[in-house]
Amino acid sequence: MIRVLKRIPRVVALITLVVVAFGMIFPMAWMIITSLRANPEQYGSFGELLSGATTIDNYADAWQSDNFLRYFWNSLLVAGTVTAANVVFCLWTGYALARGTFRGRGVMVATIIGVLVVPQQVIMIPLYRLIAEFGWINTYWALIVPWLVTPFGVFLVKQYIEAMPSEIEDAARIDGAGEWYIMFRVVMPLARPVLTVLAIYVFLSQWNAFLFPFLFTNDEAHRTLPVGLAFYLGKQSIDWGHLMAGASIAALPILGLFIVFQRRIIEGLTAGALKE
Repeated sequence: MIRVLKRIPRVVALITLVVVAFGMIFPMAWMIITSLRANPEQYGSFGELLSGATTIDNYADAWQSDNFLRYFWNSLLVAGTVTAANVVFCLWTGYALARGTFRGRGVMVATIIGVLVVPQQVIMIPLYRLIAEFGWINTYWALIVPWLVTPFGVFLVKQYIEAMPSEIEDAARIDGAGEWYIMFRVVMPLARPVLTVLAIYVFLSQWNAFLFPFLFTNDEAHRTLPVGLAFYLGKQSIDWGHLMAGASIAALPILGLFIVFQRRIIEGLTAGALKE
């Protein structure tokens, strides 16, 4: 009886995980199934949709039509550039705030924490006016420059570096190493897990960003994939087959990054959870 009672929490936890996993997987499965059906709106139920004829024509049409390749390239360029810049700049700033003793350090940290609680919608109008004054509307500058460094990334890297032992850095200084050498050759390798998590987070945020790319671009040459799919929806009068095919293609880079860096992501999220 006691053994049965001890197993109940495990069974409940397992059932909960299965339900949560199903809730996450089902919308993606529905999206993929819909993208593989010709005229999916003709099916009256999910069972009919599931048993319908399979075709990949929606993917070919979505890939070749409506500047899809341009949208895909814009998203890749913006997300990749912003991600690389955040890894470098957040490392610099986080290292300075974690190890520096300069005047105003506490004010800077408090300001970063304060910025974290401000919704992006609040800065929408002033940021748009600033971008317009710079003449950056319909340019890559508007999509890249405002996000080159994020307060969340700075705070995340700062907290991680503060938890690292400083004796290794002191030993490097005794050997004559400078601060730049210590940051890139000592701190950066040790901070690789958190930098990987930061890179995945930033890339995911930029790849799925819609609000600001929608505000800052009026032409098809600079639209990113989420914005392009929104206009594609209107042009195709809610052609669900092609729309779901485009959304499935847009999800592939994110899935690929997670599969490749899954171990690094888990290491970064669990780093520091156990202490000896």
